[in-house]
Amino acid sequence: MKQLENCRIISQTQIEPGIFDLWLEAGAIADAAAAGQFVSVYTRDPSRLLPRPVSLAQIDRESGRIRLIYRVTGPDTGTEQLSKLHAGVPLRVLGPLGNGFPLQEVRNKKVLLFGGGIGIPPMLETARALAADHGTEVTAVLGYRTGSFLADEFREVCHVLISTEDGSVGTRGTVLDAVRSDGRQADAAFACGPRAMLRAVKEYCEAINMPCWISMEERMACGIGACLGCVCETKEVDGHSHVHNARICKDGPVFVSTEVVL
Repeated sequence: MKQLENCRIISQTQIEPGIFDLWLEAGAIADAAAAGQFVSVYTRDPSRLLPRPVSLAQIDRESGRIRLIYRVTGPDTGTEQLSKLHAGVPLRVLGPLGNGFPLQEVRNKKVLLFGGGIGIPPMLETARALAADHGTEVTAVLGYRTGSFLADEFREVCHVLISTEDGSVGTRGTVLDAVRSDGRQADAAFACGPRAMLRAVKEYCEAINMPCWISMEERMACGIGACLGCVCETKEVDGHSHVHNARICKDGPVFVSTEVVL
């Protein structure tokens, strides 16, 4: 159940240009959270009323901590303000929010985890959760423009394939190029990343009748489904708005790929 919690920053480091790794003391949220969910983080600037949605990169229930990895979206933004904070600073956080990945649906199966860009962090907690069930065979397929942040942490829990646009690491091209180059076979797929990547993964999985769940990234306002500011087009009529839409923050961010139009 979501709740507004007064959290405390444990640590914050920059792991790539513009990408920050933030650990928060958030006992109640950590206890309730699941892989694929997100939280809304309020800045300390009273002029910025709306929180910033950030996916959960890691959940440490035993220590009551959550890990957020986010990208600064530009100068004088909420994320830039967040990046300047240090250990010990309190932050208001609402969460956990949204629906996570259906881990039970892929138990004891071969699973591909597609992550692209800033859609890679939520796949880390998903990989950890799936790897804890030793009957599930997990392969993370990570797509970067350049570099390979978090790849070593994925390797601690699962097999890893990497694609980069510039060919600096792994296969030159897309995440699907990496899968085809490796000849990797699977029973199901989870994906999070840019819309173009999600569209390609959706088409790939549908072509071979592979079940696929996608986590959609979108700019959000309220984060709880009230404002309809983050809708996506769906095949079926939504019971809330009575049109072919779904609220990514409330009905998602994870959807069965065949349910949404990309």
